[in-house]
Amino acid sequence: MIRTLIALFFFLICFPVQSDEKNKIIDNFKKIENLSFSFNQTINGKTERGSCKIQYPKKIYCSYKLKHNKVLVSNGKSLVIKSDHINQYYYYPLKSTPFELLLDKNFILNHIKKSKLKVANEKYYYFTINKNNYEINVFFNNNNYKLMGWQTEDIYQNLIITFIYDLKINSNIDKKLFTLPSKN
Repeated sequence: MIRTLIALFFFLICFPVQSDEKNKIIDNFKKIENLSFSFNQTINGKTERGSCKIQYPKKIYCSYKLKHNKVLVSNGKSLVIKSDHINQYYYYPLKSTPFELLLDKNFILNHIKKSKLKVANEKYYYFTINKNNYEINVFFNNNNYKLMGWQTEDIYQNLIITFIYDLKINSNIDKKLFTLPSKN
């Protein structure tokens, strides 16, 4: 009986803290209309750097710091990756990529509300999304509750870890950025 009371006591003490942290993440995320940030992205051990702008819902523009001018852009329906390297141009329906979920603010908020908050390395809070054959971990800073990045697999089943920094919230973003590049 005493063990049950002690376990219940610890549960009641720990649960509100987790609930409070979760609510702070939700409150922070609700305020976001757009994001601008720099990133480090690791794909199968290879790191790429660049900067991105996200406009909710479902729009993203990323420019990679590579000698081949790689750009990733979504207009909310399609995703294009363009590189000057051998004039590569990849076109995907957004719904066939993890960005369909990552760029949907309402989906993320609803998922956070019903998910269990987890802790990684005592530095990050994260939630795991399992939907449409995707497993996505979305990370938040445990001090300021801001988005820190995500981990997922691309359509080729490569592990992708995206760490974001220099985060700016609700800045002016030129809507023309989200126009898909042409195949020139």
